[in-house]
Amino acid sequence: MRWRGRRQSDNVEDQRGEGGGFPGGIGRGGGFRLPGGTGLRTARGGGFSGIILLAAIFLFLKFCTNIDPMQILVDSGGGGGQLVPGQSQSPDGTAVRNDEMTQFARTVLAETEDVWSGIFQSEGQTYPAPTMVLFSGQVRSACGFASAASGPFYCPGDRKLYIDLSFYDELEQKFGASGDFAQAYVLAHEVGHHVQNLIGVLPKFNAMRQNMGEAEANAMSVRVELQADCFAGIWGHFTKQQGILEVGDLEEALNAAQQIGDDNLQRRTQGYVVPESFNHGTSAQRANWFKRGFDSGKLDNCDTFSGNI
Repeated sequence: MRWRGRRQSDNVEDQRGEGGGFPGGIGRGGGFRLPGGTGLRTARGGGFSGIILLAAIFLFLKFCTNIDPMQILVDSGGGGGQLVPGQSQSPDGTAVRNDEMTQFARTVLAETEDVWSGIFQSEGQTYPAPTMVLFSGQVRSACGFASAASGPFYCPGDRKLYIDLSFYDELEQKFGASGDFAQAYVLAHEVGHHVQNLIGVLPKFNAMRQNMGEAEANAMSVRVELQADCFAGIWGHFTKQQGILEVGDLEEALNAAQQIGDDNLQRRTQGYVVPESFNHGTSAQRANWFKRGFDSGKLDNCDTFSGNI
């Protein structure tokens, strides 16, 4: 991925070194966190109404008829981001790598800003970019406390995505997902949740889950997460058009999606799978929906709320 020398986002808050947990991460519990009792507003007008309509149809089918759309499922910035002066001279190289990862994350965030601003503009809307919060160890968000062990997450309550950059080491060493485009996919997925928040998907899910049992809420969460994967793929589609991607980049992202699928994670951690507890999607589903967004670049192809997934 040819990311060096490109624009870096200023929508970054660097809270590393500050004490802050536990929301869900990209593959370990939620990918985003919904603050309790917070009224979230949907974006108004424009071409995103189809996705919002799908959510309304789901509500109608679920609560006004005997049709259960889920029956086929078994599955759920403004600062500078600067380091403390002198860190780049750390003898063990940690700060040097940290500085490079900071630049990388800011560059990827800038690319998502450009892509989604263009998409929103094509629909006559303005894209309010999220803020990326860099933290170490733990952090406080509008959704509560978070620990690095939970992985990256998006909080709709403050429209910020949170990441401890040490997750990238874990992604490679623990999950076997190496490569810069795999790392970029992680951020693009969380930005996908931000887009869902703007177009009304997350607020509707938050309202619907109040009347759902655990298994049903998990199944609905799978659809939400897979759409975020598809939105990440849309970002990848336009990134490819800009000539930023290199040979093997797509395979890196697909491998990352597969490695953090619910079935793969459960086999690794407990030796067996419990489909009704899935809340992100299987390895095959996650890779498939990312690829759908990547191939088409169209929001209409990211409808995970109707039909089989």
